[in-house]
Amino acid sequence: MSKAHRGTGVRTEPNHGRGKCPRCGNENIKVLYEKEIDGNTVKICKFCNAQLKNIARKEARASKAAAAAAAPATEEASAEA
Repeated sequence: MSKAHRGTGVRTEPNHGRGKCPRCGNENIKVLYEKEIDGNTVKICKFCNAQLKNIARKEARASKAAAAAAAPATEEASAEA
């Protein structure tokens, strides 16, 4: 099968979606993912997008573990009272 429609979404972007990533500084890389960084909405590359997702996933996992660790401590304190 032909792949005639591959990349049609970026054809309408200026410079076919290529530019400089404001987060990592790579030049001539596709900047397609809009993220809010320091209150500004900017377009970043897929590598920075993945890194931000991984950081958020790790923070969510750590906060969930901290909440789970704090829950038994509060149950023990209420049982002693």
